[in-house]
Amino acid sequence: MGWGFGLLAVATLLWVWCGVLLTTPYEIDRAHSAHAVECEPRLFTDDGTANEGPSKDPCGDERDWPEALAVLGLSVPVSVAGAALLAYGLLGVRVSEHAAELARLHELATRDRGQATA
Repeated sequence: MGWGFGLLAVATLLWVWCGVLLTTPYEIDRAHSAHAVECEPRLFTDDGTANEGPSKDPCGDERDWPEALAVLGLSVPVSVAGAALLAYGLLGVRVSEHAAELARLHELATRDRGQATA
């Protein structure tokens, strides 16, 4: 269960990181300029992206999605593995509790049967 919680925590951090990448403004450094250019968040812009080819907007050339999608894609197997390990751990605990209860009931039935014959 601990590994499952840990992997789900890592997946949560990856989702948060992806959200930060998509919703926060970013700066790009221009080689021929002394100052950085402030760009709108990737998710909240109406301008083009790097996938549409070169543009006059320097932010559009830098606004690509692979980094955010890579983080999101990495979170999928981590979250699936975490959920599977957590479910397996919880199932193991429940089965152990059930087996202990059955053993306790069997012991009570055996003891009651022994007292009834005496």
